[in-house]
Amino acid sequence: MLQKRVIPCLLLHKGGLYKTEKFKKPTYIGDPINAIKIFNEKEVDELMFVDIDATAENKEPNYKMIEDIASECFMPLCYGGGVKNIEQMKKIYALGVEKISLSSAAVLNSELIREAANIFGNQSVIVTVDVKKEFWGNKKVFINNGKTNTKLDVLEFIKKVENLGAGEIVINSIENDGVMKGYDLELLKEIKQNAKVPIIALGGAGNLNHIKEAFEIAKVDAVACGSMFVYQGSLKGVLISYPSYEKIEELLRGNDDN
Repeated sequence: MLQKRVIPCLLLHKGGLYKTEKFKKPTYIGDPINAIKIFNEKEVDELMFVDIDATAENKEPNYKMIEDIASECFMPLCYGGGVKNIEQMKKIYALGVEKISLSSAAVLNSELIREAANIFGNQSVIVTVDVKKEFWGNKKVFINNGKTNTKLDVLEFIKKVENLGAGEIVINSIENDGVMKGYDLELLKEIKQNAKVPIIALGGAGNLNHIKEAFEIAKVDAVACGSMFVYQGSLKGVLISYPSYEKIEELLRGNDDN
């Protein structure tokens, strides 16, 4: 397994695999199970699925879909979407999911982080922080698929969820989502300098150089990518892909001590 992780992040919408741009314009990509089979063959060492309908529509997580996904996955799996309480988390972990990502719930019921970490272990509890600039340029935490500005300061919120027991934190840039022009390196660098737990960059990767920048400049612990692994070329033709282990290792050579 690579010391620096490169994680495909896939969105579930209307029972299928979709990709968004700036959290809008969901575009159909294909069947989630087919994508998993391809990533199994590519020997991806971690996979993240986020159901963008569950929270927005106030639904229970789709346990049948989660079970189908988990049973097909040969790699550790992280699931996010619609999770609000411990009972739901117990069901999801029982289906074979290793990590659960809390996003809106981390804001609306932050004590759930502490409770879950105490029961399931810190390593199993991930917090995804969706970040966007306000009108005046301040970066705030957003919830409900980027629709609601919580007015929470990003750095203060990260300190809070760390203290509550989050094992890892995903920083998801709403403005960079699906644009494929690179991560928000300035934001990631500032967060990483102040964080105590592993930071995963999400939102903006379009090529391997963007991944390299995230590791070298922002010093993040892992990167997650969506568009880069489902699109090919400037016309965004759908093609599920993942760089070889050797290519990633070569890309990150010399950065293992960062």
